[in-house]
Amino acid sequence: MSERLPALFISHGAPTLVIEDHPARHFLAGLAATLPRPRAILVVSAHWETAVPAVTVSMAPQTVHDFGGFPQELYGLRYPAPGDPALAGRVMELLGQSGLQAVADYRRGLDHGAWVPLMLAWPAADAPVVQLSLQTARGPGHHLALGAALSGLRDEGVLVIGSGSATHDLSGWHGHGLHDDPVPHAREFAQWLAAAVAAGDAAEVLDFRRRAPHAQRNHPTDEHFLPLLVAWGAGGSATPGRCIHASFAHGVLAMDAYAFH
Repeated sequence: MSERLPALFISHGAPTLVIEDHPARHFLAGLAATLPRPRAILVVSAHWETAVPAVTVSMAPQTVHDFGGFPQELYGLRYPAPGDPALAGRVMELLGQSGLQAVADYRRGLDHGAWVPLMLAWPAADAPVVQLSLQTARGPGHHLALGAALSGLRDEGVLVIGSGSATHDLSGWHGHGLHDDPVPHAREFAQWLAAAVAAGDAAEVLDFRRRAPHAQRNHPTDEHFLPLLVAWGAGGSATPGRCIHASFAHGVLAMDAYAFH
């Protein structure tokens, strides 16, 4: 039997993270050395939203450059990891057993929420990668349950990664340098989140819209927060998480990462 893997939440930042000199980049570049080698990776990215859960089934998922206005060198990058149709089928099976019907997507590639952190952590691209979509309209509780349905994958050598952002106030991005100190509203939200995760208080996080400081400002929409709930569900929603990285980019983006196991 494979060694049991944690489930991870990673803040992926802007696509430029892959070429920037930043603490979060260095954290990701060293991440693989801290983990057992996964036989495959399942990523739930903030950048794929569907009405019902969808799973990538391509044998060779394309690298999707789902962004504009960034340095030209980013558009030439490719992350040629193979897909894993058998794992995609297993994901759909597990979700179905929990009453969450999923569909196969044969055309979807890997968006930057997947390939940017994976390119840093596993540059050889030799572990198969499958993506699972978010259902933003269904809220935090649905995503905690989505992750819980997949927790068994951790015993099968599959690393479950939720890729989003601990804070995501893009309205405050302009005017801040990459290494600027965090603004108060982002720092306070990140501190609240770290305390709730360390306490294993999933109920607090599920109700983040009412309980977190500056929730609306830090997360005008839910999609960058929901991958955290998937990772927590996969790691055990009654279990405290562990902060494995904390830093800020551009003053407003908390680049924190958590392990759940």
